[in-house]
Amino acid sequence: MIKHDIVVIGGGLAGMRAAVEAAERGADVAIVSKMHPVRSHSGAAQGGINAALGNREDDSPENHAFDCVKGSDYLGDQDAIEAMTADAPKQIVWLEHRGCIFSRLPDGRIAQRPFGGAGSPRTCYSADVTGLVILHTLWEQLERFGVKVYEEFFATALCVEDGVGTGVVAYNMRTGALELVHAKATIFATGGLGRVYAKTTNGYASTGDGMAIAYRAGIPLMDMEFVQFHPTSLKENGVLLSEAARGEGAYLLNKDGERFMFKYAPNKGELASRDVVSRAEWTEILAGRGIDGCVLLDLRHLGREKILERLPQIRELALDATGKDAIDSPIPILPGMHYAMGGIETDKFGATRIPGVYAAGEVACVSVHGANRLGGNSLLETIVFGHRSAEHATNYIRSAGNVRPSERTLKAEHDRIAEILSRKGGERHSGVRKAANKAMSDHAFIFRNEAELTAGMEALRAVRAAAATMTVADKSKTFNTDLVGLLETEFLVDVAQPIMLGALNRQESRGAQSRTDYPERNDAEWMKHTLMRYQGKTADPVADYSRKVTFTKYEPQVRTY
Repeated sequence: MIKHDIVVIGGGLAGMRAAVEAAERGADVAIVSKMHPVRSHSGAAQGGINAALGNREDDSPENHAFDCVKGSDYLGDQDAIEAMTADAPKQIVWLEHRGCIFSRLPDGRIAQRPFGGAGSPRTCYSADVTGLVILHTLWEQLERFGVKVYEEFFATALCVEDGVGTGVVAYNMRTGALELVHAKATIFATGGLGRVYAKTTNGYASTGDGMAIAYRAGIPLMDMEFVQFHPTSLKENGVLLSEAARGEGAYLLNKDGERFMFKYAPNKGELASRDVVSRAEWTEILAGRGIDGCVLLDLRHLGREKILERLPQIRELALDATGKDAIDSPIPILPGMHYAMGGIETDKFGATRIPGVYAAGEVACVSVHGANRLGGNSLLETIVFGHRSAEHATNYIRSAGNVRPSERTLKAEHDRIAEILSRKGGERHSGVRKAANKAMSDHAFIFRNEAELTAGMEALRAVRAAAATMTVADKSKTFNTDLVGLLETEFLVDVAQPIMLGALNRQESRGAQSRTDYPERNDAEWMKHTLMRYQGKTADPVADYSRKVTFTKYEPQVRTY
């Protein structure tokens, strides 16, 4: 048995920020991660991190909060949003004081670029590799505090004894053993679920692990129907081209060379919120004004010097995938699955309904993003709520007393894995995953309706039945990536149905939920969060709408850009 005060599941930005904060507060903290932390998907974040630093007279944390509330289509919890935006400048200073290298203005201040849906340029950045720079800064802090990292440990189940969280069970890929990682507090920071769709900007590791583990343990998933489709992913491979490009002034063009966004967002154009831009692109494509099923991202007018200084990775990614140099050629792009606004239900301190269990980052739903996340707020959420969850968890463990190790959960996982390894003749997990991807991509994309979503639920029920028979060809113990792939596919199947059912139930259009059969936002009936509760492997989830949206001072308005 491995024992620590606090165990953090996931080694990306939220996980590392939580671990560093807990270590600074004197806790014995460890990270459990299925990969080396600096390989986490957080490193793929390009554009920047939002904070009202006071560099501009027209910006403030209050203005940032309003932009978030409006961007969320008024579904975000305003107390949590205000906490995040108030803490944002402090966290940027915290990062800077620990060596994070931000791009600078000529006078030495941190540079800030415009991002979609923002009233002022408030996105701090490191060229177009911001996530990677912050990730390495936090890794240095882990080394500084000597935080133990259990690398290539794949978490499979949450331990709950006497009604409180007591750690996790994890598959040690190096030895093949199932390990009981015992702790007084557990913080999930496992990121998103992008691989539930056929094409996504997410890395291969984004398989909804933490969401599914918490969901199976009885913690509700919240607002899962709200899936963000990023406006600019490469047509060829789905790889992200950051909003930083549009922040620096790039255009979106249709086949006629028209900057079409001003038809849909007369004031903001290309810098409207992501849901608005993605719908506009898809509308252009469906109307026959696309080029081979896509539209174009045009950086040519920015000039070679600016592109090489501020957007070098974007140019390189496009050049590798398309052979086109953004300096002199427009790049074919289209909307791609990018981010889950939903996740594990938490309060504004990252705490879940099970004492001792927390979540931070994309795996969590606080909710600061509501129905649509603004660009630059994902990195901010990881840092702010990584910090806040660790702060709350370290206070919690001081009064928690002793907690019982969950030998029961360890045995149950042993039996479950043994049963999987003993199966013969069933479905291969690659086929099941493809079927899940097809169901989600065909039936729960940018535009949705009752018929498509109903068909999607039926397709996912068939996928769920097939998943129960999945087999592995590799029966070995160590580095059994076949087994890991099967377990990840199980997680994806678990989180797919809450997305589809939530979208079917919510009879309105709000943010990223765009229903062609219910085209208007309906505040009278749907100003509430969706909670989904797990009912086992053979039943649909049950929806609960008892959690209302928290309001402070921002009343719902018509959302225009």
